[in-house]
Amino acid sequence: MPDRPTGSHKAVDTLNFLKARIARGDWPINSRIPREPELMALIGVGKSTVREAVRALASQGMLEPIKGVGTFVRSRTPVASVVTDHLAEYSLEEVLVYRRALEMEAVRQAAVRRTDEHLDLLRAVCERDLRITAGTPFAKELGETPGSFHHLVFEASGNRLLAGLYVAVMPVIRGAVRAGRLRHGADLGVFDADHAAILGAIEEQDAVAAAVAMAAHLDHDLVVVG
Repeated sequence: MPDRPTGSHKAVDTLNFLKARIARGDWPINSRIPREPELMALIGVGKSTVREAVRALASQGMLEPIKGVGTFVRSRTPVASVVTDHLAEYSLEEVLVYRRALEMEAVRQAAVRRTDEHLDLLRAVCERDLRITAGTPFAKELGETPGSFHHLVFEASGNRLLAGLYVAVMPVIRGAVRAGRLRHGADLGVFDADHAAILGAIEEQDAVAAAVAMAAHLDHDLVVVG
């Protein structure tokens, strides 16, 4: 997987700037990064330089441009595309079972290993999601993919392998949702309540309750169409 764009030093510097901001969490997972003109002003480079750096990070699975909506952060680190390609060979039913296994273990680990910083981030995401207005582009994006709450659970687990495998499966799931092959089994309001229950169990460091809450959430989170 290429680690940098092949163009100018400015493009390489821009890529490194964007990658550092993403790695630090300045732009959380599944959040939209500043638009092109804002990045040009922020970094002090031209349009072609920004586009080259964004393309490079998109090829690494860290960013995903969505036409008419913006460019979203998908991972804090480069994603092994070979894992994503391998998972795409399986049925959606099998992929969802795989994702469920990852989520169940991650939330158990998160309940035991989370820090106060992890809790602050999880609370902030829950509060942000409650303020999202239906019909906005970001609400549409949340409707198409599990949000940053799930990624933060994996980060709180402290297990980099679990987190990496989860990030690798998400392109398969997002693609299936956008193709109409997967749909959500409940609306955002139900998900907010689910996330609150999961957060509560993680706060109490109750691994069993966290797993039960996550299982209930996953039962209606994504379902195969037809």
